[in-house]
Amino acid sequence: MTTPLFITRDDTLLDDLLRLSAAAGVTPDVAHDGGAALRGWSAASLVLLGADLVDEVAHLSPARRGAVHVVTWGPAPAEMFRAALRVGAETVTDLPRSDAWLTEVLTDAGEGAPSRGQVLGVIGGSGGAGATTLACALGQVAARTGDALVVDADPLGPGCDRMLGLEDVDGVGWEALVQTTGRLSGRSLREAVPRRGPLGVLGWRPGRGVHAGPATLQAFAVREALSAARRGHDTVVVDLPRTPDPLVDEVVARCDRVLVVVVPTVGGVASAARLCARLADRSRLRLVVRGTGIVPERIARVTGVPVLASMADQRGLSEAVDLGMGPVRSRRGPLGRAVVDLLAQLRVMGAAA
Repeated sequence: MTTPLFITRDDTLLDDLLRLSAAAGVTPDVAHDGGAALRGWSAASLVLLGADLVDEVAHLSPARRGAVHVVTWGPAPAEMFRAALRVGAETVTDLPRSDAWLTEVLTDAGEGAPSRGQVLGVIGGSGGAGATTLACALGQVAARTGDALVVDADPLGPGCDRMLGLEDVDGVGWEALVQTTGRLSGRSLREAVPRRGPLGVLGWRPGRGVHAGPATLQAFAVREALSAARRGHDTVVVDLPRTPDPLVDEVVARCDRVLVVVVPTVGGVASAARLCARLADRSRLRLVVRGTGIVPERIARVTGVPVLASMADQRGLSEAVDLGMGPVRSRRGPLGRAVVDLLAQLRVMGAAA
């Protein structure tokens, strides 16, 4: 269910909560006593419990569940935190100071499950392996069946917005997110980034931050963006830099799967092996071999990582990108077929995890 539950007899508090839910675009159920609260307690996507009924609800010993927040007017007294623990609340939040935060929480509650999408990382096993091309192609194909977002985490790369023909579309990029604090809702991010239909991109807007280097990415902004992206999209694809950096390692750890693009030459395989050895959790890694040369079985033995797919080079790739069409012009091309197969395999792996 996606319906939140408000529990309070305080008409003033309820009026303000209803105002916030209207701003978030959700319609809540309302309970005015403990008995009514218990009937909707387990099924609600979110529970906002007024301070006036905390003791009454706690006395009924409701089942433990997540997404329960106690709401007070003004700063909460110390005893309120003890009462909140008895009902398993995650937070005690006060109005009006927490208006914006509660609106974001309600927005996410209206979007359904808190972890909606699959997050895929793509990284080049060597320079020029084609990781950005694959990341954008995955986003294009995934957008045919649901909301998709390509996250450009490589400030020195070619630019995912350019690869997808979205560089002139209005929307926010990293330069805006690093200036903000607080929780970001999935819907807010989905509506804010440049997009064409169900496909959006979060990257480095032209002329703003493109030459600033990796220091412009800040950990808090990346964490909030990836969390909101997962909640607001069916598929999130992160184009990762090859730079050894603690923040990159953290992003890798937040991905469900990480695809390492390998060029099947001696140098390409050796470079990919070193990169795979540097990443902490190899269990989430899979290889995508681009082109012909060293056979996939040998590449897997050298790197210690399974090969998930092989794909041939595609004719007219640069032309398609130059025309603003993105790397996948047709599902029947080598890249289109490979990406359709990749996404199918990744969905099966995700369902089995």
